[in-house]
Amino acid sequence: MSIAGDGLVIIGENFNATRKIKITSPKVIQQDGKVGIGYTDLDGNKRVLDVTGTIPEDANKRLGFNIPHVAEACRQKDMHYIRWAIKNQEKHGAHIIDLCVDEMSVYPEERKEWMRWLVQTSQGITDSILAIDSSDPETIRAGLEAHDASKGRPAINSVNLEEGRQTLVDMARDRKAILFANASGKKGMPQNAEQRVENLVGCMDLMDKGGIPMDDRYLDPLVFPIGAGPDFGGHYLDAVRIIREQYPDVHIFGGHSNVSFGLPERRTLNFTFVALSIIAGCDSLMIDPIMNPSRDFNDFMFAANALIGKDEYSVKYLKYTRALAAQAKRAAAAAA
Repeated sequence: MSIAGDGLVIIGENFNATRKIKITSPKVIQQDGKVGIGYTDLDGNKRVLDVTGTIPEDANKRLGFNIPHVAEACRQKDMHYIRWAIKNQEKHGAHIIDLCVDEMSVYPEERKEWMRWLVQTSQGITDSILAIDSSDPETIRAGLEAHDASKGRPAINSVNLEEGRQTLVDMARDRKAILFANASGKKGMPQNAEQRVENLVGCMDLMDKGGIPMDDRYLDPLVFPIGAGPDFGGHYLDAVRIIREQYPDVHIFGGHSNVSFGLPERRTLNFTFVALSIIAGCDSLMIDPIMNPSRDFNDFMFAANALIGKDEYSVKYLKYTRALAAQAKRAAAAAA
């Protein structure tokens, strides 16, 4: 049974030290030599995260600068911003919150310390599943050791066929963690749909041997920007179709917003690509649920499945729409 019932599993990607905001964004406030990110906290108060220290002094370098707001909030340990960023993802439909601190430090021991702190801090804010995400398996181990299993299950992002990553299967088994797997191979990134499938089959074999339950496996065929290669979107979608046919019960997702990187009107591209991914067989999405509302994607999925006959006699569609109507009725009664 999916953690989201019949709906899509939403993995919130937005609490990651790599996340940045353009200095030209309307969220950025520049006044009296200070630069900040404006937001409204959970209590409705207007606040500003001071990011002045991240801004280059050279005016030329400021042009097009991207502000590492999540990393800066962590460095300042600004709990108002951190709590707002995490709970806002929940509010917009995230079931899993992805945590990554890789850009906090180039030193492994410091990264581990940041991961321990962030896992413990996040568990004090949310009951949602936390995905512990790092390019370094030992940073993931540190996060798992800091994780309080009495408050919920962790997830691990992610195992693949690269040297040294296989130890994550044992960590997942020992911690009863959900395990993400991506299509990176022993020789690097996949070049086409066939290599994506081959690499993920290899990951499935590892998880078979490790005794990972099927419902705890989330496969990521890897989304690359179409601006860098016109066939990249097709490679991903073809891989999803093949994997879904081969493994009917596994979860399939991707970092779907990667597809639009570097192109204008990203929301349009992201929505269209997610819709195509759902039709191909994705039941999970790794997105920014604030920029790309999960309700829109669930509406599409239930409607599409009814229209193409996956949902016989529209049973799940009817259940979904009735639940929405009941929710709206409760909201209206509460507002009266």
